This record gives sequence, C-alpha cells and structure tokens, in this order.
Amino acid sequence: MRARLIYNPTSGQEIIKKYIADILDKLESYGYEASAFQTTPVQDSAKIEAARVTKEGFDLIIAAGGDGTINEVVSGMAPYEKRPKLAIIPTGTTNDFARALKIPRGKPLEAIEIIGKNQVLSIDVGRVPRDYGDSYFVNIAAGGGLTELTYSVPSRLKTAFGYLAYLVKGAELLPRVRKAPVRVTHDNGVFEGDVSMFFTALTNSVGGFEKIAPDAKLDDGLFTLILVKTDNLFDLMALLAIVANGKHLEDVNLEYIKTSRVEIEPLAGQQIMINIDGEYGGDAPVIFEDLKGHIDMFVNLDEINDEHYIGDEDSLALEAVAQKFVEETERMKEK
Repeated sequence: MRARLIYNPTSGQEIIKKYIADILDKLESYGYEASAFQTTPVQDSAKIEAARVTKEGFDLIIAAGGDGTINEVVSGMAPYEKRPKLAIIPTGTTNDFARALKIPRGKPLEAIEIIGKNQVLSIDVGRVPRDYGDSYFVNIAAGGGLTELTYSVPSRLKTAFGYLAYLVKGAELLPRVRKAPVRVTHDNGVFEGDVSMFFTALTNSVGGFEKIAPDAKLDDGLFTLILVKTDNLFDLMALLAIVANGKHLEDVNLEYIKTSRVEIEPLAGQQIMINIDGEYGGDAPVIFEDLKGHIDMFVNLDEINDEHYIGDEDSLALEAVAQKFVEETERMKEK
C-alpha cells in the first residue's frame, strides 16, 4: 500500500516540520510505503499533488495543515471515480474540520495514530458546480457578514496570535454587518428575504463553535443550512452568545434547515462573496450539492459517537468570550 503525506510547512506554529520523519515511520509501521510532499507558494500546490497521486492509484493521502490545506487535498481527490482513503493531521489555527472529527489538533503524532485504529467513515463532501470548474468543501460554505473574517486576518497574525486574531477582527467587523435580499432554494421550498449571513455546513463546527449545527452528521447526505435574518448589533451579539451552548435553533432571527442542495441568488445586484472552507470561493449566485459518502476517511469514531464529549481549552475559551458578549449586551441595554 502506498501513502503520500501532503503537508503545509507554514501552517499554525510551523510545528509539522519537526515530525515528518516520525510520521513516515509510523505510516511504515501501519504497512504503508510512505513518502512526503511539502506544499509550495505555487497556487493549489496541495490540490495538484493530491490529484496526481489519486490518478496514480495511491491508497492513502494524509493532509497536514489547516482547513485550507485539507480543502485543497479534498478538491484534488474529489473529481475522480476511484479515490484514496484520507487522513488528516490538523496544525492550523481554527481546524474546524478536525474539531468535528475529534482528531487531536496541534499534536501530529497523536493525530497520525488515528490511522492505526482503522476506523473509517464514508464522509459527505460539498460540491460547488461552476462553468469554469467545480469547487469542493468538507466543512462549510458561507456568505455575508462575518464570513469575510477568515480572509480579513493576515496569515502572519493567524500564526502568531491564533484565535485572538480572529476575535479582535470579529469585534471590528460586527458593527458593519448588513442584510441583503436573497432567494434561497432548498429541498423543502424557497426562502426569499433579507439575510446578513448564511452557513451551509457539513459538520457541527463553525469558527470554533462546536454546537452551531448540533445535529449535523458526517455521512447523511444533508447540509445544515442556517440563515441569519438580522443585522441588529444587539441581536447579533446575543446570537453569538447563545450559539456557544446550542440554544440558537429556535431563535426568531434564524432559519435552520436540513437539505441536500442549496441555491443562493442575490436579489438586489449586491455582491455576496462565498467563503468555502475558509477561503474565497467566488460570488453568488451559487449552488451547493451534497455528495453523500464521497470520501473514505480515517476518523476517531470512539469520540464522534460520544454524546458527552468534553470540550478542550479552545472551546472553553470561546464559551468564555461568548459569555462576556452576553454580559456586555445586557449592560448596554440597561443604558
């Protein structure tokens, strides 16, 4: 069996570089003939390499990096009928996809041991069909409002400050969120009205919040579509707060929908940029299609099936920030 490690050397705190030899040794112990590819500044280098080894019939690809690197690897594999298995070593800043899969983040040797457990799940992949070439995603496609946050934070700040960089930028952008009229077509009908943000999620984790789509399943062929219908600052702050504990599903400012296909159309000629797994993915109008069970992936099934998963330090930190938003909102309302 042949395995190819595709790694981003600059992801996160650049920790992956010192573990390459140990990772390859571990893969050899699992029965793979292992080799490595370091991504380069060339656009889509991880995607190109993933496509190459997929066509060559490799049995396994390991994507090491942040959500962007994982997206590139999946995008390189997804168009082909016969695809390798996939494993990930999350070393980025947010690592939303790894959060959903309960794969250790920032701990490469622990992450690679997931392969040794031999627990494989056929996960859904999102496709964005376009005339100039399809795009793919494994975690989320979104638009409007705070979705521009990911490409508003410079890479050097993500590396140096992690979540803090996002929180600071988020506080800056929140007052500028504005609604726009859209038509959203889904399996259950059509929504037509104003939204400030929308999220089309394949997993339960978005921006580090693990309860934003609490009933999301990795292999059911359905997106969780969330439409945010308010741009009121107080309402948005309150929403952000209750998202941390999963109590937002019945909020009047949200539409929460399960669907296998989504079509987003702007109605006022306003530009709506699309964020695909944290990177700019073109503008609306746009279609999202769920490819059920499209990629076989090594996952941590023992943890995924545990309904009483205990959050890590990052999750607890985000909940603390959300609680501060609640307190600040109440204080401002009293004035």
